Amino acid sequence: MAEEKEVGRITHYYGHISVGIVELSDVLRIGDTIHIKGHTTDFTQTVDSMQIEHKNIQEAKSGDVIGMKVTQKVHPGDKVYKVIS
Repeated sequence: MAEEKEVGRITHYYGHISVGIVELSDVLRIGDTIHIKGHTTDFTQTVDSMQIEHKNIQEAKSGDVIGMKVTQKVHPGDKVYKVIS
């Protein structure tokens, strides 16, 4: 069974472009599988695109605030977990 490690939390959601803003507490890379869980949110997806200040990045570290394409609606306060297989 896969483990999960908390790597950040959602601070904002832009519905018209399906982008969640994530404040990171650990490293996150393109290709990582994440699980976003909150009061009404619960889904898993692969990280396909991340940006800092509208610039595409491959990796982000603790303390970074990133924009990330999400496959479903997310809410401020939702936790982001990295799935470790």
